[in-house]
Amino acid sequence: MDEIIFRNKNVPDSQNIEVYSGRGGYSALKKALSQAPDDIITMVERSGLRGRGGAGFPAGAKWRLLTKYRVKTVYLICNADEGEPGTFKDRYVMEFDPHLLLEGMTIAAYATSSHHGFIYIRGEYDWIAKLLVKAIEDAYAKGFIGSNIMGTDYSFYIDVFRGAGSYVCGEETGLIESLEGKAGRPRLKPPFPAAYGLYGEPTVIHNVSTLSYIPFIVQNGAAAYKAIGERMSGGTALFSISGHVNKPGLYEYPMGTSLRDLIYEAAGGIRGGRGLKAVIPGGLSSPVLRSNEIDVKMDYQLLNAAGTMFGSGGIIVLDEDTSIPGIALKAARFFAHESCGQCTPCREGTNMIRHLMERIMTGEGTPQNIEQMLRLCRHIRGSTICAFGVAATLPVEVMIRKFRSEFDAMLPGRPV
Repeated sequence: MDEIIFRNKNVPDSQNIEVYSGRGGYSALKKALSQAPDDIITMVERSGLRGRGGAGFPAGAKWRLLTKYRVKTVYLICNADEGEPGTFKDRYVMEFDPHLLLEGMTIAAYATSSHHGFIYIRGEYDWIAKLLVKAIEDAYAKGFIGSNIMGTDYSFYIDVFRGAGSYVCGEETGLIESLEGKAGRPRLKPPFPAAYGLYGEPTVIHNVSTLSYIPFIVQNGAAAYKAIGERMSGGTALFSISGHVNKPGLYEYPMGTSLRDLIYEAAGGIRGGRGLKAVIPGGLSSPVLRSNEIDVKMDYQLLNAAGTMFGSGGIIVLDEDTSIPGIALKAARFFAHESCGQCTPCREGTNMIRHLMERIMTGEGTPQNIEQMLRLCRHIRGSTICAFGVAATLPVEVMIRKFRSEFDAMLPGRPV
């Protein structure tokens, strides 16, 4: 099986810079620094690398947008907030292979003419933030980061910034606001960060795992990366598989691997010999799939066609004994709590959905309450500054539509 991110998995002391460089680490950076920045951008464009944070935007296209702003200060931000429930892929990279991330960041910064980068990490990852600081210090000492990297005239500096546990700071403009010392509330777009980002300057933002693919692409070429996976989505992906499976964990598989194979081969099938009821394929904000819908390839376009999304690759498996209304209640409570409160439809609507779900779960609901929730879900989407309105409502709406009988059974006087 092709492995890119897991290349150093199970290697003792993989966080150590000597171990990393002894296994070929930072050789891709040296190769990149010998080429023109535009050549690196072209290579990443040809590789077809897409962002692994959820949106799936082509990384090379994002870099190309920055080329018109090279006369200005350009910032590079690594989004390590990882607040999506069911997702723990970025944690692995930062905890066990931090120099892979640092090398990827430095190459990306060189390609986009950035000289200052930030790793915005969720506050709960306190011990990982300390590991990153140590890795950065070691890289400075070896000349892989800092002034005149590897004897060239290129310089790049990285700072670690800890967030405060806000889900919405995973949204890039909310993250920028937080990084500037303000409340983490998303900005209206346009302008987009490529034109007006951190401190009003052009900014490129990438997820941890997106940046971690860059060294492989530079070292081996765009064709080698594209040859792995599907035609429309090359390379591998990290899949966080949790829930009712025999072997929950983090797995690296080629893009386009079927969801069924990930559940039954990688994760060992449903625990206790139970049947499968449903799967959330891309973190809690992605719409649920029924058990008869899992013969779908983990690919951006194909999952969209199936009515869901790739998201963060956080696969949550639910067995036949799972209460879908119970899962909907957990989702409603989470999103109501995590709304930044900036947009009235989101602030008030998510709390009303939570209230209605609680009524239904306590046996006090009515058929009208279910219809109210569906109307709220429809009206909140498209009425908010950022995509949080979609993330908070689409999963709940799809759970109701696909498992309506379970919600109806919770109403007073209905047979259980």
